[in-house]
Amino acid sequence: MSSTAEESIVRKLKQLPPEQQWQVLEFVDSLARERASKPVMGNPFGLWANLEIDITEEDIAQVRQEMWENFPREDV
Repeated sequence: MSSTAEESIVRKLKQLPPEQQWQVLEFVDSLARERASKPVMGNPFGLWANLEIDITEEDIAQVRQEMWENFPREDV
């Protein structure tokens, strides 16, 4: 029989004495507060900061040169 985490937690919680059940509730509340206090976009580098992408100045220079290489120009 497969059970979800929630079912397992409830089953084990029911086996605890009331005082420890209150302790579990306090712990769950502290987890919820901790999660709520974390900023959604706390990193100043943006949404993809956690992807650990390392773009160097050389990468930017190379792409910039490739981008402008065939750009149409009119010599005045």
